[in-house]
Amino acid sequence: MEERLQKYMASCGVASRRKCEEYILAGEVRVNDKVVKELGVKVNPEKDKIYFKGKEIKKESQKVYIMLNKPEGYITSVKDEKGRKTVLDIVKVKERIFPIGRLDYDSSGLLLLTNDGEIYNKIIHPRVNLNKKYIALCKGIFSEEELKKFQIGIDIGGYITAEAKIKVLEVKKDKSLVEIIIHEGKNRQIRRMCLALGHEVIKLKRISIGEIKLGNLKKGEYRNLTKKELDYINSL
Repeated sequence: MEERLQKYMASCGVASRRKCEEYILAGEVRVNDKVVKELGVKVNPEKDKIYFKGKEIKKESQKVYIMLNKPEGYITSVKDEKGRKTVLDIVKVKERIFPIGRLDYDSSGLLLLTNDGEIYNKIIHPRVNLNKKYIALCKGIFSEEELKKFQIGIDIGGYITAEAKIKVLEVKKDKSLVEIIIHEGKNRQIRRMCLALGHEVIKLKRISIGEIKLGNLKKGEYRNLTKKELDYINSL
């Protein structure tokens, strides 16, 4: 049965479907003896041999769905050109997995990893708009006016953020502990939003994605998603 090349690659655990499209356009994918550089090509896994960076890829028979409490000091990537540690230095499984979405190098908390491209798309797709909840320790004390600005939308450099939620949990001397909920995923978005109001983020931790919660998982630990969590993702 034929299917689109990028979809097949994602199901093999190479990367997300979008990232696989980038690999195809970059000429890093070969079908049989022909390098493919355009999208829209269909393959039949029963007849065709598909190669990524010179190595044949096949569908993973075992699908893996993992929750990690990412520590600070790791990048959310499969590998890093600068030689920094990645989340795959923590999560050790035999399957080839990739992270779903981003979490900054300096941030910690909930990160999902999988070798299932379809699950990736269910969480990442813009139409889903999943709420992501964070706890942030920031410099300074937020005024009521600043809290309102944060909720309405802030210019973070040529981009106005969507409506968000922020709640002050605790104030200690010149620092604020706040709970933040956003549904966007711009690069370093929360840090940039807070900094635009004059409040540098000292620590940032993601505690939930939609209804999937980090719970008591300790920093650096990971576990398989439960059936209930997978059912929730599949319902999106």
